[in-house]
Amino acid sequence: MALLNPRQRRTWLCALATLTFLVGCVPRREVKAEPEMTNQTISDKISDEMLLDPGVVSTRLDIQTEDGIVTLSGQVNNILAKERAVRIAETVKGVRAVVNRIEVKPSPLRTDDAIKQNIKTALRTDPATEAREIDVRVNEGAVKLTGKVESYQELDLVKKVAQGVRGVVDLQEEIHVFYKDERPDQEIEEEVQQTLRWDSQINDHMITVTVDQGQVKLAGVVGSAAEVRMAKADAWVAGVDDVDTEHLEVDPWIHEEKLRGNKFVSKSEAEISSAVQDALMRDPRVKSFNVDAEVTGRTVTLRGTVDNLKARRAAARDAKNTVGVSYVENRLKTRFNQNREDSAIAADVRDTFYRDPYIERFDINVTVLNDTAYLYGKVDSQYEKNRADDLASRVPGVVDVRNFLSVAEQRPYVSDPYIDDLFIDQDALVRYDRRSPYQSDKEIKNDIQDELWWSPFVSSEKIKVSVDDGIATLKGQVSSWSERRASTENAYEGGALLVDNELVVKSD
Repeated sequence: MALLNPRQRRTWLCALATLTFLVGCVPRREVKAEPEMTNQTISDKISDEMLLDPGVVSTRLDIQTEDGIVTLSGQVNNILAKERAVRIAETVKGVRAVVNRIEVKPSPLRTDDAIKQNIKTALRTDPATEAREIDVRVNEGAVKLTGKVESYQELDLVKKVAQGVRGVVDLQEEIHVFYKDERPDQEIEEEVQQTLRWDSQINDHMITVTVDQGQVKLAGVVGSAAEVRMAKADAWVAGVDDVDTEHLEVDPWIHEEKLRGNKFVSKSEAEISSAVQDALMRDPRVKSFNVDAEVTGRTVTLRGTVDNLKARRAAARDAKNTVGVSYVENRLKTRFNQNREDSAIAADVRDTFYRDPYIERFDINVTVLNDTAYLYGKVDSQYEKNRADDLASRVPGVVDVRNFLSVAEQRPYVSDPYIDDLFIDQDALVRYDRRSPYQSDKEIKNDIQDELWWSPFVSSEKIKVSVDDGIATLKGQVSSWSERRASTENAYEGGALLVDNELVVKSD
């Protein structure tokens, strides 16, 4: 190497000093390390999610994870919380299956006769189960249901109505699904494939469907345990005797494009309309009504008449969960065909609250005027406020609910379609001021990124998060409207006071 003369040496040192100064002035870009997925971190994340969920009191629950298999044990005070704990665990990335060993210990205990009479009343007064002849037996809080229904969806609804009675510690059923007509296996297989294809909550591209004498077998790969459960429910179409999901595996690391395939490519208005109509016909709360689904672009407008508010809301939920739908304009009219006194409707709403394991303990004032139920009082959380709203919507004669219940504790709660069965007519998510004076925008941003990373329903690496004064902005690209909605929910769960979702849906 040639030696530098004094002038060259001074020039080189000056350049070096300048370069060093400039490098020192460049701000370091802080890169947040991705969470590590281990048995312990999966358990910890499930624990965090349950801690934030008002529907599950998690202080008496234990969570153990081994190779992605989660075992839940401990105690809850109602059977709905037991089922809810499983659903919450299923929505965490890395969970392959959930073993439920939770015990239900109601407090206070109720007599078997009181539980039995409450279940019979609940089934008789629910608009979607009133016509079903179901026998109810109760032994030390354990319920056994027998009878006949016309679809698996009706069977599932009967079970949920019975589980919604406080004091139930277990539920078994020997309900026969009676199909009016026999169907060939090929026809069943095609309908299962179509149902999976149009369900926006399931990535079905790598699911294979085979049917043998009415026995459906699902095999392949999905991204979450929640999708396994929902795929199984979708597979119960007319004519099916059993659904086997033993060969449907969960792989949290498989690339989303492989799972989704062309699921979310642009669909025609006619295709979307047909898919929404099919979804409405499978829903036992809606199928008996003449509901028209008109599609313009990605907006579905529902028109027609139903005789109960719950059916109106269920129709909107069915449409919103259909691939290709971004917005639902619900123009369904609720008209109860019988004349009922407002006082009788109000009494039934109060009785419904009294039977419910979540709502019974609150002093809720119910007034009904011109078939509209007005709710006043205070509950602990937004979940309970929404549940009271949902329960009132099921009462015959209620055409609208004006919910003026106040919430005592502003804990984060955002309705999740993979967890919640209820659907309230509201597009705006409930917002919470979760920030303490010591929680900075940086901390909120990290929490949001953590929520997105642990969600099996979003591609977190394609989403950029920024937070300014508690307001989170999401930018980037997602594959579907359901993924976009899930991202918003994750941002609120991460502590955002308000979410500006600027994510672009790739299929548009």
